[in-house]
Amino acid sequence: MNFDSRIFIAGHRGLVGAACARVFAKAGYRNLLLRSRAELDLRDTDAVNAFYRDARPEYVVVAAAKVGGIGANSTYPVDFLLHNLEIQNNLIRGAFEHGVTKLLFLGSTCIYPKLAPQPLTEDALLTGPLEPSNEAYAVAKIAGIKLCQAYAKQYGARFISAMPTNLYGIGDNFDLANSHVLPAMIRRFSEARESGAPSVTLWGDGTPRREFLFSDDLAEACLFLLQNYEDPEIVNIGCGEDLSIRELAAMIAGIVGYEGETLWDTSKLNGTPRKLVNVAKIRALGWNAKTSLPDGLKAVVAWWKEHRHEREGAVAAAAASV
Repeated sequence: MNFDSRIFIAGHRGLVGAACARVFAKAGYRNLLLRSRAELDLRDTDAVNAFYRDARPEYVVVAAAKVGGIGANSTYPVDFLLHNLEIQNNLIRGAFEHGVTKLLFLGSTCIYPKLAPQPLTEDALLTGPLEPSNEAYAVAKIAGIKLCQAYAKQYGARFISAMPTNLYGIGDNFDLANSHVLPAMIRRFSEARESGAPSVTLWGDGTPRREFLFSDDLAEACLFLLQNYEDPEIVNIGCGEDLSIRELAAMIAGIVGYEGETLWDTSKLNGTPRKLVNVAKIRALGWNAKTSLPDGLKAVVAWWKEHRHEREGAVAAAAASV
């Protein structure tokens, strides 16, 4: 892998893909292949094959996926299963058929059983039932892992898979209808502070524990793995520390300056009780996360304050066009 290598970052407008494009370019890689959804529909097999044939990428990062929070996953399981299977099957199969040198498939820690021992080790995969609220998404990701491993086993393909923990970062999705917990909290506490609302109500009871990794740290890990990792067995990516959702809410409220009360709607789903990954494997390879949660949150809150109006305008325009 050299600075002129043709690197396709699938999903470069998403949180992870955008971070990869940013970090790879900063590291000196100057031949990044980036395609928007309008330019390349990753669910269209013929279009993906034509892209591989014409652009001839040497390295591929599969950061494209349909993602969402507990509510979206529970409401649209067909979309989360079918769309992700279509995207990753096209990208992985196409990479092999068109001679891609190396592919990195990004999964999620939701692939692990709901009640797997903590912190989650890579060998916990397929040892128990999944969390029901995002089972469809998890099954799709597991299928992607197994497809990469099958190509490695049958054909010797250099296809690797990494499992990032919960992510947040610059350019996150702040749409309350389908965002993840952290950006949703940032938006809700920010808007409550501006409106003078006496309280903010959040889902669940606040006891589940979660680990959060800054997206640019993940991007650096992706580059590191492309350069240094060849094993088809999965590898976790995280910071190795977690906190409760209540603690996260208090931290975000403090950063945005909200002084009202936080209420908890216990009729709503909690999700998995705890999700902390064991990062011994990637640390032994020589990589560690470097951005603390408070520092990362401050950067994201600052970005949201600067860009929120353009994001809200884009969402409104998209809704009006439907």
